[in-house]
Amino acid sequence: MDNLSDTLKKLKITATDRTEDCLEGCLDCLLQALAQNNTETSEKIQGNGILQLFANLLTPQSSCTAKVANIIAEVAKNEFMRVPCVDAGLISPLVQLLNSKDQEVLLQTGRALGNICYDSHSLQAQLINMGVIPTLVKLLGIHCHNAALTEMCLVAFGNLAELESSKEQFASTNIAEELVKLFKKQIEHDKREMIFEVLAPLAENDAIKLQLVEAGLVECLLEIVQQTVDSDKEDDAAELKTASDLMVLLLLGDESMQKLFEGGKGSVFQRVLSWIPSNNHQLQLAGALAIANFARNDGNCIHMVDSGIVEKLMDLLDRHVEDGNVTVQHAALSALRNLAIPVVNKAKMLSAGVTETVLKFLKSEMPPVQFKLLGTLRMLIDAQAEAAEQLGKNAKLVERLVEWCEAKDHAGVMGESNRLLSALIRHSKSKDVIKTIVQGGGIKHLVTMATSEHVIMQNEALVALALIAALELGSAEKDLESAKLVQTLHRLLADERSAPEIKYNSMVLICALMGSESLYKEVQDLAFLDVVSKLRSHENKSVAQQASLTEQRLTVES
Repeated sequence: MDNLSDTLKKLKITATDRTEDCLEGCLDCLLQALAQNNTETSEKIQGNGILQLFANLLTPQSSCTAKVANIIAEVAKNEFMRVPCVDAGLISPLVQLLNSKDQEVLLQTGRALGNICYDSHSLQAQLINMGVIPTLVKLLGIHCHNAALTEMCLVAFGNLAELESSKEQFASTNIAEELVKLFKKQIEHDKREMIFEVLAPLAENDAIKLQLVEAGLVECLLEIVQQTVDSDKEDDAAELKTASDLMVLLLLGDESMQKLFEGGKGSVFQRVLSWIPSNNHQLQLAGALAIANFARNDGNCIHMVDSGIVEKLMDLLDRHVEDGNVTVQHAALSALRNLAIPVVNKAKMLSAGVTETVLKFLKSEMPPVQFKLLGTLRMLIDAQAEAAEQLGKNAKLVERLVEWCEAKDHAGVMGESNRLLSALIRHSKSKDVIKTIVQGGGIKHLVTMATSEHVIMQNEALVALALIAALELGSAEKDLESAKLVQTLHRLLADERSAPEIKYNSMVLICALMGSESLYKEVQDLAFLDVVSKLRSHENKSVAQQASLTEQRLTVES
């Protein structure tokens, strides 16, 4: 280490004189010392104020530049040396060197910048602001035959792509084209994996999704799927998962999805369809998720239902009823739910037997599956009176819904169960359905739902309760009393924050409750007249009119 002290002294003199030969010798000694004991050598370099000298030595003209950058890269492997490197003003000259023609200089400069900025979002953001992204993309294009430089660019992209601020800059370069070109040339797993690690964060950006699709990435991904689908190797299974996941991610962008759908005639869409009957769980999952993503607009949904996709999804679900794969169940149900949104699809899907298939999963204990199951049924019965009646009379279903209405740990499942209970009544308008729900103990949940923080849910509950009061008040009377419906309505009408439609439907419900002696007595006891008469001057015309009508009813009856 005495030798090192001499080298450091000598370096201070030669760095000032710029005697290239002497300087090169000193730098070689430093690199040797770093190879033997990086931490200790780095501490001495810092202690002797050498970092400050390096800023002036990082010039494109000097023959020592690559070695200086290499030393900085080695030193910056130590976390404690990174801030001193920044303080010594090394970032700016290093960024300038990315314009060099010398491949060794470029490689060592990239390493140095990568190590200094490792794990520091603020320094990486600084590099982005200094314009390194377009420079690095250009380098990748020029030096794609240099494996070490290519790898350096990929590592840099992987780190920078994690930052949201990088995505816009990447989108304004031809990164998609360069990465796809590079990807096509790779045969080795680990090289492709490096590119995947860059593609995944970049593909979160919708503009880049489209660029990747246009650059032909999807064809590469489909080829990988074909090569790996029947393999037992762990590497191949991992690559199949990565490729199919990335494929699904590309379909999350509206433009990229529509481009690949090509009116349902696209070869990519057809290939993805063939994944659903596959025996590979990963492909079944990706296929179902892809269908769910294609099913994001009515036109696509209508085309897909007409082309027989529903039957494929039902077959897939049937294969996963007993001890099935939860992610596949969830994905297939998501796809069915989306397909059931257009009005014209509902009857077709109902007659295909979708409800029967979906009901097989009623026994599932997995909240994500429960959530999608409920959403699918709710979409299917929208304005379908017959189907709503059939489901609403299914005591097993109603019993499960009432149970899930109490799933406080899973707000989504709880909300969807309440909404489906209400939907069964609203769409069937059936006395039998109401009786089934009364017997199943569902009334109290509808009353609670009327106080939801979501106006749409409050409304759905009030409309269902008004139908109960109009069609089957006798059998529901006791449950409505014990659920404190009248007090709830009083609160909703007195609360200034209640939306106009909530006030309107609450008053409609008050009038419907007058057919019950005990409930009407509660209405009288709570002095509803005061609250209602105030609403006669409400700015919403419908609310004001309903207030006048309700006031008349209350006055006549009292």
